[in-house]
Amino acid sequence: MLRNLLALRQITQRTISSASRRQFENKVREKQKLFQEDNGIPVYLKGGIADALLYRATMLLTVGGTAYAIYQMAVASFPKKQD
Repeated sequence: MLRNLLALRQITQRTISSASRRQFENKVREKQKLFQEDNGIPVYLKGGIADALLYRATMLLTVGGTAYAIYQMAVASFPKKQD
């Protein structure tokens, strides 16, 4: 039992310590320049097409949800007719 635990400990230490690390390029300066640029575009749309699609989807869901909530309130405010 102890031998198995020691072997497991050794394997886990080996895989963690020998794992290759990916080198990522720091893109903070580029993003800062992009978002601080004064070009008349709102900051929530400066990320490109993905930001525009997310914004439109959010607005669509918000408007649709609001309309549905108002519809349900109108339906609930009138009692059903008794036969």
